[in-house]
Amino acid sequence: MTSTVVEAPQEGMFAERYRALTVGMVALIVLVAFEALAVATAMPVVGRELDGIALYALAFSGALAAGMVATVLGGRWGDLRGPVAPLWTGIGAFAAGLVVAGIAPTMDVFVLGRFIQGFGGGIFQVALYVLVSRVYPAQMHPRVFSALAAGWVVPSMAGPLVAGVVVEHLGWRWVFLGVPMFVLPAALLLWRGLAVVPEGEREAETGKRTPIARRLGWAALTAVGAALMQYGGAARGVGLVLLAAGLAVLALSLPRLLPPGTLRAARGLPSVIALRGVVAGTALGAEVFLPLMLTGERGLSPAAAGMVLTAGALAWAFASWVVGRGWIGRALILRAGPVMIALGIALMALTIFPEVPVALAVAGETIVGLGIGSVYPTLSVLVLELSKPGEEGENSASMGIGESVFTVVLVAVVGAIVAAFGASGPVYLACFALTALVAATGTFAGGRFRT
Repeated sequence: MTSTVVEAPQEGMFAERYRALTVGMVALIVLVAFEALAVATAMPVVGRELDGIALYALAFSGALAAGMVATVLGGRWGDLRGPVAPLWTGIGAFAAGLVVAGIAPTMDVFVLGRFIQGFGGGIFQVALYVLVSRVYPAQMHPRVFSALAAGWVVPSMAGPLVAGVVVEHLGWRWVFLGVPMFVLPAALLLWRGLAVVPEGEREAETGKRTPIARRLGWAALTAVGAALMQYGGAARGVGLVLLAAGLAVLALSLPRLLPPGTLRAARGLPSVIALRGVVAGTALGAEVFLPLMLTGERGLSPAAAGMVLTAGALAWAFASWVVGRGWIGRALILRAGPVMIALGIALMALTIFPEVPVALAVAGETIVGLGIGSVYPTLSVLVLELSKPGEEGENSASMGIGESVFTVVLVAVVGAIVAAFGASGPVYLACFALTALVAATGTFAGGRFRT
């Protein structure tokens, strides 16, 4: 006599078991995205009111540096002790940093708040990756990461506008003090949802590892290199010296934080992390200079230039939703995605010519959004799948660091070109062409994710 096994229906990420956790994670990502986009709107007023224009750039680079170090710490901590402790530590530091920045009497204190905030954000964002790997079944990971990616959509569209209204009517401090008020309900949802986290938060034996103190040291050095690249990209005169120094520091430190072979896109996990850096750096790098080109060369208002970026945000969300349904194969996504980003950037570049309608920039931004929106969550899933048990956090941290550094390097190089030759049509055309060429190289890494 044979017995028939009846499988239970597959649960979704919004099933009762996962609902509170999913909503809480997405809510946190929305708050992080809003703050990241809103701070650029508030910073000019902050610098003037606190008489701290000299520390203006440090308010950005300090948060970036702290986030890089914290990402390494959070990844290792999550692997060894589970995601819960680094998650709460990161959320607490993120909220505390916002409060410190919001009540800062001087620019020095404001920069300290930004440092604490960046540190907290770096810890809890990588802890979320470990949390997803521990709680959700593997077949649910694409949809979870698609939902997290979609958490950036509304802030991308409304963040700068809302921040501008808040700064104008309530004051810049509420851009920072308002976010912690929303962190509390999101944290309560997380607390309720964390009941499904397995009790066995174990220390995994995963072979030889770099000691955490040494790894943190390399992360700090990488942050220094990235900061030098940032300053070099915007400076004149000594800009090339700073760029060269930053690049030399990164050449020394970055390989120590990435899986061996990442910089040459070796098969498997290294190619996945390399591709994440390429697509993030080129897509986000192009968006940095597109509004500048549209306002300076085509006479668009800042609001109209921002609406062009909104098209990319909507396309990113739509592509993430499609990918989460599993309708398209990974091999096609990872090969076609970089091509779409390169094509979209090329269309943006053509709008430098007065005869070309600005609508082509909207089309280009939409294609870029579709490309990165499909690749981004796919790579997040692959990092977990290709990680050994107990290494999800460290590899997720490597992915985050690689993404940040690739973006900084590309933006710094393009910024240096603009600073050296001036903001003109031919210069923008060359910069977009360079960015599109880098994006196209991602197709090589996209075909090497299988070991």
